[in-house]
Amino acid sequence: MAEKRRTREDLKRERELQKKKQKKPVGSWVKRILLTLVIIGVVGLIGGAGLFAVYASSAPELDEELLKDPVSSEFYDKNGEIFASIGVESRKYVNYEDIPEEMVDAILATEDVRFFDHFGIDIWRLGSAVVANITQGFGSQGASTITQQVVKNSFLSNDKKLKRKAQEAWLAIQLERHYEKEEIFEMYFNKILMSGRIYGFGTASEYFFGKEPSELELDEMALLAGIPQSPNRYNPYKNPERAQQRRDLVLDLMVQHGKITEEEAAAAKEIDVTSRLLAEEDRQTVAGTKYDAFLDVVLSELEEKGDGEALAEGIKVYTTLDPSAQTAVESIMNNPENFPTEEIQSGVSVVDTKTGEIVAIGGGRNYGADRGFNFAHDLTTRSPGSTIKPLLDYGPAFENLKWSTGETISDVEMTYSNSKQVITNWDNKYLGDMTVREALYTSRNVPAVKTLQEVGISEAEKFINKLGIETESVFESDAIGGGDITMSPIEMSAAYAAFGNKGIYTEPTAIKEVEYRDGSKKSYSSKPEVAMEDSTAYMVTDILRDVVSSKPGASGTAAAVSGLDIAGKTGTTNYAADEFDKFDLPASSVPDSWFAGYTTNYSIAIWSGYSTRGEPITTWDERRLPQHLFSAIMSEISADVETADFDRPNSVVEATIEVNTSPLRLASEYTPNHLRQTELFVKGTEPTQVSETYEQKELNAPTNLQANYSVDGGLVDLSWEYTPSEEDDVDINFELSMAVDNEEPVVISTTPNSQASISNIEPGRNYTFTVVAVSDDVRSEPATVSIYIEDEIEEPEIDSPENPEDPENGEGNEDNGNGNGNNGNENNGNGNNGNENNGNENGNNDENDNGNDTGDTGENQDFEDWFGPGEEGEVETPAEPTDPTETEQ
Repeated sequence: MAEKRRTREDLKRERELQKKKQKKPVGSWVKRILLTLVIIGVVGLIGGAGLFAVYASSAPELDEELLKDPVSSEFYDKNGEIFASIGVESRKYVNYEDIPEEMVDAILATEDVRFFDHFGIDIWRLGSAVVANITQGFGSQGASTITQQVVKNSFLSNDKKLKRKAQEAWLAIQLERHYEKEEIFEMYFNKILMSGRIYGFGTASEYFFGKEPSELELDEMALLAGIPQSPNRYNPYKNPERAQQRRDLVLDLMVQHGKITEEEAAAAKEIDVTSRLLAEEDRQTVAGTKYDAFLDVVLSELEEKGDGEALAEGIKVYTTLDPSAQTAVESIMNNPENFPTEEIQSGVSVVDTKTGEIVAIGGGRNYGADRGFNFAHDLTTRSPGSTIKPLLDYGPAFENLKWSTGETISDVEMTYSNSKQVITNWDNKYLGDMTVREALYTSRNVPAVKTLQEVGISEAEKFINKLGIETESVFESDAIGGGDITMSPIEMSAAYAAFGNKGIYTEPTAIKEVEYRDGSKKSYSSKPEVAMEDSTAYMVTDILRDVVSSKPGASGTAAAVSGLDIAGKTGTTNYAADEFDKFDLPASSVPDSWFAGYTTNYSIAIWSGYSTRGEPITTWDERRLPQHLFSAIMSEISADVETADFDRPNSVVEATIEVNTSPLRLASEYTPNHLRQTELFVKGTEPTQVSETYEQKELNAPTNLQANYSVDGGLVDLSWEYTPSEEDDVDINFELSMAVDNEEPVVISTTPNSQASISNIEPGRNYTFTVVAVSDDVRSEPATVSIYIEDEIEEPEIDSPENPEDPENGEGNEDNGNGNGNNGNENNGNGNNGNENNGNENGNNDENDNGNDTGDTGENQDFEDWFGPGEEGEVETPAEPTDPTETEQ
């Protein structure tokens, strides 16, 4: 149990009595002097007692206000403007007498078990630390007591330099002389950083459990006692498993130091950490900043690099934040119209392609100051799916095997090396031989596994490790993102940035520099490292351009941004067979969807899915969400920024190959077009031999080409004969060209038939028709015929004489005064029989001629519609007449 604690009144009375005493007992002074001498002796082993005295003399004065209240830390964006200040938030202050005994026991067992016995410095811990520092290097192990932590967090910078440690020791002794143990413990209890903007155990008690410290159960006290060592790592909302392990360790320490029994510890360990936590909707609201998701990453980085405790000291943190990019990300992430469902989540990381600096973070939809799960930083257990293929498969192949982007690889059914499990593709099909370019941009699984096998596990692991992805082991299933390798969006965006930065990788960081209270500074800038040859980086990039193109099979078309040179890769993970039964999932379910893409300015990685693995993605809208978010974000942040295209380095050359040759051969002049492809090679590895697979083909020329003009139809009917050679085993088409007078010939149609009708023929012009047999790129000699279309000649009209002489019709008959020529019948006054109606220009024959002309025009129009050129120059053939007795089946 803890030492018996005194009330405030007891403490005041004791201090007044001490002031009245002129002398302290000799024994007490002797003890203190001896202990001080021991300390000086230990410090003297490191730097000398004289140096210790100099350092101690320059220590700041104790200030009660600084001792009790957290000191604000400030955060600046890349422009030097402050965007956040933490440490001044309201907090729950708890007096010592209101702290439960078991809470004190838990903290002391974890942080400083001899707190009530030492005078500010724990000699035993100090001795152990000295030995460790001598054997393992200075700063390898600390020996800070609770008193020293209060001093450090109030007055000193968080470094491990000898001057600071000497001052810390001296001020700890002074603090113990001026304040009682209970007061010092109370300072620590209310001042220590617990998580993000949460300071003090009282505030943490309300935030995590919604309780006063006096209401806490043993397991809850142990959980809180374990947090200060690493507030981010042991935050139960962010990392419940780690928090539970840490809680159990605190319980074991309490047993070890006799604070609780083993039975009590065992009972407390049975309680699940998450069952005690407040639900998100009941959580106490914490004052936030404009950029909470980014600040969360900054705080995590401070802790990961050993400066987490420095936050309580009042430091200045200069970050890589681009406020305009961060604003754009948050605006897009917080707009519900950008998401297909209400619950689907996303994590976004935007890094500078050239420097690796993190410029913006999307921690989740409507991410707040409570520092919940940050899907950009904390998502470390989700597999990357096919986004791993450039990192683990094809990148290493270009680097180590010097493959071309046109290397032939086969997509056929296969199993893993040590398994009977069949590797399938997303469409459950196998497409045979293809280039690695096609295999990667269409995201085929079998070629990816084959590529990893060709590279070798060891070389692949070395390659991906250089891109900041740490792996304990690599399996063949990792080739398609289905193994043990996991990564966060931040890690993925930094890895892909190396492809866009000519093979240079820079560890992602959100901090440029930290300035401590004493004016000293620490740089957080990462050192660029060569991860791969620039040829490898460019060849991967060039293929990943195709992913966002409109090529058939391209999987990332929705991520494209007009006017930007973008490369990227999609990724989708799968459920295991037993998970479909476990979670009762539809067959189309997948747990994760990814997209990673980059320009020469920015590299962005986006994950989408649901908070728990059992909630599946089931629609294509959900699967494509990362692509749509990428396009929106990249478009927004690149709007006012000049973005250069990816530049092909001198180490890479192009060559036009014949696809699927092995080894690769240059395409010959006879290689069919569909097998000709321009691909990239590492300079000096391009092929020099020309393929001899295809020889020159010769096609027989068409013969007996004839052209007949139809006056009535206004058409030229062409016909020809074609006799294929014995070697011809190809489809033959005939290309028709026409030249009018002396004009250049024009291709008018292509047909598989040996006849055609050409309309719109004008009289008075000379037409030359040419027919060529064509198969792929092979053409025959032409057959040619010319025809001149003469102008139509109109026959002149002949007028009939007024008095035609016809001996057979009463020639000279003077009695036929009416000119009717009635066979000399003088009594036929009506002249009907002799009426020259054959010569009547207005008679029926003329009317019939007019009718025939009209009919001809109609027939010509129909004929032209049937036989005239169709779409794209094709000659159309009239349909056969329909038998009215037939019915449609």
